Parts: sequence; C-alpha cells; structure tokens
Amino acid sequence: MIGAEFTALVAGVVAVVGTALFFYFVPVALWIAAWSSGAPVGILTLIAMRLRRVVPSAIVNPRISAVKAGLKVTTDQLESHYLAGGNVAAVVNALISANKANINLDFNKASAIDLAGRNVFEAVQMSVNPRVITTPRVAAVARDGIQLIVVSRVTVRTNIDKLVGGAGEETILARVGEGIVTTIGSAQDHKHVLENPDQISRTVLQKGLDVGTAYEILSIDIADVDVGANIGAKLQTEQAEADKQIAQARAESRRAMAVAVEQEMRAKVQEMRARVIEAEAQIPMAMSDALRKGNLGVMDYYQLRNIEADTSMRRTIGGSSDSGKSGTEDQG
Repeated sequence: MIGAEFTALVAGVVAVVGTALFFYFVPVALWIAAWSSGAPVGILTLIAMRLRRVVPSAIVNPRISAVKAGLKVTTDQLESHYLAGGNVAAVVNALISANKANINLDFNKASAIDLAGRNVFEAVQMSVNPRVITTPRVAAVARDGIQLIVVSRVTVRTNIDKLVGGAGEETILARVGEGIVTTIGSAQDHKHVLENPDQISRTVLQKGLDVGTAYEILSIDIADVDVGANIGAKLQTEQAEADKQIAQARAESRRAMAVAVEQEMRAKVQEMRARVIEAEAQIPMAMSDALRKGNLGVMDYYQLRNIEADTSMRRTIGGSSDSGKSGTEDQG
C-alpha cells in the first residue's frame, strides 16, 4: 500500500516537472498566436530556439508583424540577427515603415545598419519626416572687420544607402559652420551680408556639404544674424599699441646709448685734465734741470717770471672790469 502511494507521488512529481519543461520549451500560447496569424512556426523550431538560448517571443512576435505587413521574412533570418546581437524588433519595424513609405530597404541592409550601431527605425522615420538641426552660434568676420554671429537651421533627411560608413550630424554641423565662415569672410562688408542673408544659404548649399555623410541636406535657413565686435579696429588698435611699445623700447635703447657715450666723454675729459696737471707738474722740474745744465740763464728765468706776473696782473684787472660792468648792468 505504501509502495503504491510512493509510486503515485513520484509519478505526479514527474508529470508536473515534465509538464513545466514542456511548456517552457514549447510556448504553446506563442505557437497558437503564430499559427492563427498566418505566420506558423514549428514546435521543433521553438524547442531549438530554447536550446540555442534564443527567446522565442523576440523572434515570433516580430515575424507576425512582418507577415501581417506583407513582408517575407524567415525565422532563420530573424534568429541569425538576434544571435549576432541585433535588435530584431527595430529591424522589422524599420522594414514595415520603409515598405509603407515606398523606400527601398531589404532585410540585409536593415540588419547591417542595425549592427553598425545606428537606430535603423529612427533612420527610416527621419527619411520620411526630415529633421531640422539648429547649428550653434557661428562667428565670422567680414572684410571690413565687423564680426557677424549667425545661427542657422539645417533640414536633413537620412540617406539609407550611406548609413553604414557615412559621417554623422557632427560632420554636417562642422561643414555648415565652415561654409558660413567662408561666405561671410569673402563678403566686402557686413552690410552686404545683412541685406542678403540668403546668399549664405545659397553659397553653402552649392558646396555639396553632404558628400560622404549619412544625410542629405535639403535646405539651410538663416535663423538669426547678429552684429558682433569690430574685430578689425581692435586688431589695428592692438597693432598700434605694439608698434608704440616697440618704438618706446628703441628710444629707450638709444637714450641708454647716449648716456653711455656721455659718461665715456666725461671720463675722457677727466683723463685729459689729469694729463694736463701731470704735465704742469713737470714744468718746474724741467726748468730746474735747464738751469742746472745751463740751457736757461738766470736773467731768462727772471724775465719769464716777470711775464707770468704781468699776465696774472692783466687777468686780475680784466676780471675786476668784467665784475664792475656786471654790477652796473644789474643796477640799471
């Protein structure tokens, strides 16, 4: 009796576990939904998905959507893309949107775009509904030196064929900014740009800025143009200040050289005076030597002294006369 009860219990446990495993490996509800939607998936296929660690709902539900939209997509294609790390639902939604919009997009291209890291569904939507990108404030200087600050809006749509390997929005913004700077820089004056802002759009569009990018530029519209600083005048002022400082430095250098020359001349004057004093100090010695050798007589010596005394007296008299005249003129 006990053995029969134990056997029944074991059989019940085995039945419960078996049923749980069956419903785990065979999602009956999903199989019924696929069959009733016209996108049947075999039970063995569902079991194989479980064994390959593929979530059946991630494959079956997108396939149901694709079949309902009239697309021919196999479970093998979806499962391969899933195992490659792709977003199956996004790819199928992109294919459905492209089919409704008459855009040429097949599964291989859509899966390649998705595996490249781009949002393929958003790309298709952007191809149908173009996107407007607002550029940052771009500052440029016209030939007259006036700075202009421009804000533009670029309308782009996705180029499906160049999504893989094509440049992104950053490249578009950089090229548009470069075109704006070039156009303003080639203008004769800023007034011409303010009067014809559409000239910037036409010139930039003619450059083919969308080459090599994943987008196609539809239009470039100038949203705002502001007048900035007078860069030309500022540069001229800075240049004049620099020239003034250079001239001052050169003048200071010349002044220092003149001071050095003056000091050198003063030193030479002092040197000459020292030589004169030295020569005058040697006169008495020379006269003494001349008297000793008989080259100068005593009478000659006294005559020389008389001449010196007479010269000194004349200098004294002349100095007194000059002083008297100066005093008379001061009183007058």
